[in-house]
Amino acid sequence: MDKDRGITMNDGNKIPILGFGTYSPDAVPKSKCEEATKTAIEVGFRHIDGAYVYQTEEHVGRAVRAKISDGTVKREDIFYTGKLWSTFHRPELVRKCLEESLKKLQFDYMDLFIIHNPFSMKPGPDLFPMGEDKKPVFDNVDLRQTWEAMEACKDAGLVRSIGVSNFTRKQLEMILNKPGLKYKPVINQVECHPYRNQSKLLAFCKSNDIILEGYCVLGSQRDPSWLNPDAPPLLEDPLLVAIAKKYNKTPALVAIRYQLQRGLVVLVKTYTRKRIEENAQVNHICNLRYHCTTRG
Repeated sequence: MDKDRGITMNDGNKIPILGFGTYSPDAVPKSKCEEATKTAIEVGFRHIDGAYVYQTEEHVGRAVRAKISDGTVKREDIFYTGKLWSTFHRPELVRKCLEESLKKLQFDYMDLFIIHNPFSMKPGPDLFPMGEDKKPVFDNVDLRQTWEAMEACKDAGLVRSIGVSNFTRKQLEMILNKPGLKYKPVINQVECHPYRNQSKLLAFCKSNDIILEGYCVLGSQRDPSWLNPDAPPLLEDPLLVAIAKKYNKTPALVAIRYQLQRGLVVLVKTYTRKRIEENAQVNHICNLRYHCTTRG
């Protein structure tokens, strides 16, 4: 990390260490994403993380352009990440997905474009195609060919860097060992927090000059359909609370700083102005010397 709070990736481009996520749950009006993104830029965020499947790209684009128009930032100040959705994995569809996102954003290029998931789904208008049995309809695509199409998008100047998301070590090795590989993934974006610290994957990525980027850094979303409701929320963990009290900071800031000190790029997401401002303060926390262990 250098003085401008960025990390240089393996292709020479730089990514800000703290990013603002723009996923919006169905229960939240998409318009809130626009206002939150404006606020994030106003308080200092320069890394904005989006995705085709979030269906918020038009709102994010308007927010960024508004902050450019009022002189807060220039386009080159903003690092925007977009994602290739699973219904576009066939090589001939990769650029189509990217261009649709760019059109919604009204951007000429993306700073980073990543494969959202390592599984492919049936192409078509449905984001989550389902069969008559109400089960997802998957597609059989060689992700090495998908990656070649990603490389072509970089060569065309539509994106500056390319990477992946939710990839395991084995899936990363498949790309890295691909004959004729032109560009290595610069980043692997995964769920990462003190209860799921991804230490083995982090070590592998570091050994291959790939940055690990963490989402859900404040703990997994507490969806009762899959999470044990009796499991304690991460931000109520006694160790985290004790450290936060010692440094007179919130548990959330301590959890974020923990990941930054491990060398991760960190994504945070909230639509509350107070919390957006709080998250932006993480760079002012002194180094914290402690260890968090993985819990099952």
